[in-house]
Amino acid sequence: MADGSGIHEGQCRCGQVKFSVSGTPVVTMACHCKGCQRMTASAFSLSALYPSDRFEILQGEPVIGGLHGPTRHFFCPHCMSWLFTRPEGMDEFVNVRSTMLENPGRLAPFIETYTSEKLPWATTPAVHSFEKLPPVDRYPELAAEFAQRTL
Repeated sequence: MADGSGIHEGQCRCGQVKFSVSGTPVVTMACHCKGCQRMTASAFSLSALYPSDRFEILQGEPVIGGLHGPTRHFFCPHCMSWLFTRPEGMDEFVNVRSTMLENPGRLAPFIETYTSEKLPWATTPAVHSFEKLPPVDRYPELAAEFAQRTL
């Protein structure tokens, strides 16, 4: 599923903002919510959740976009690529858009969220599906199962 070795770099479409992540993500996801559909102009967004201390901006200064609410979505100020999200109340994590990383094919979604809003023809290889977000008490179990699959 995911190769956790080393450092993986990512960038926006124009290359003005570059970042890196290290190691294996906590979990990989596809989100089918209407907000993600609109921000990606696609059926869902793809992401990989990393601890904040394993994420680094290497070049440029991302800007906040989306709804400008407590969950902060960061974009390149020039090409407006959606790069990563800092989820509300979870500053210890950063949710990186998988397709901005080198070799995004290694990060297939393990869970999918907001299937209640998914387009009827959209499918993913996710192992677990949730109508909204997983219950908070399920995250440790999901992360442990994901880690076992990535060893």
